[in-house]
Amino acid sequence: MPIRRKATEAGVLQPSELALLGRVFERLKVDGQSTDARDAIASRIIANFMAGVTDEAELVSLSRQPLGR
Repeated sequence: MPIRRKATEAGVLQPSELALLGRVFERLKVDGQSTDARDAIASRIIANFMAGVTDEAELVSLSRQPLGR
């Protein structure tokens, strides 16, 4: 799963954090998406989380948008 790999690369290792990121990823991914598209979603989720967004609903909302917007 891209979110687990990206989270590990970012150093997010707490089980509760991985669970949160996994839930957000599951809500944002779309069947049939390319690996690159899923990697981009995972990267946005991680970036927003690392920027301090820890509320699940806010993380979903912000991660729908491209970074820097």
